[in-house]
Amino acid sequence: MIFTSDTEEALRAAVSLVNSAEEPDTLATTDDFAAFLDEYPYTGRIDRDDAELQGLRALRPRLRDMLLAPRDEMVEHVNAALADATLTPRLTRHDAADWHLHAVADDHPLPERILVETAMALIDVIRADEGRRLAVCEDADCRAIALDLSRNRSKRYCSTTCANRNAVAAYRARQAQG
Repeated sequence: MIFTSDTEEALRAAVSLVNSAEEPDTLATTDDFAAFLDEYPYTGRIDRDDAELQGLRALRPRLRDMLLAPRDEMVEHVNAALADATLTPRLTRHDAADWHLHAVADDHPLPERILVETAMALIDVIRADEGRRLAVCEDADCRAIALDLSRNRSKRYCSTTCANRNAVAAYRARQAQG
């Protein structure tokens, strides 16, 4: 494990949320929203209404900018996100998660809590100088973010689909040459 489990989970959720904006948009309906919450169960207030869904959709470009920024710019994004929120940090544990930090009260809107959780996770990324673990997918036709949590920093694609497509293309290119 490179980061703590709560940091990794916050990064996975933020990347998934950002990548949901790629075509086809996978956060367009309340059913899509429910599926996102099933995969990334947040504690605290969750309204599950259209306003909350639209708030998450509107958050995606800001998260993308935060996640892909060079280190010093990432610091600026993180500081801005933390300054925008009323922070009430506290240690908590719930479900299967051991003690970890919640920086915003559970009754704050979900988009705000996701923004702050992402900022808190990026603090660990910045401090460890591991920003290269967040990059645009290397598939030429994809703009999604690839999150590399592997030990050897070998992940280049956002998904198995992109990785397989590029592996097949490379194989075909080799076959054509031979």
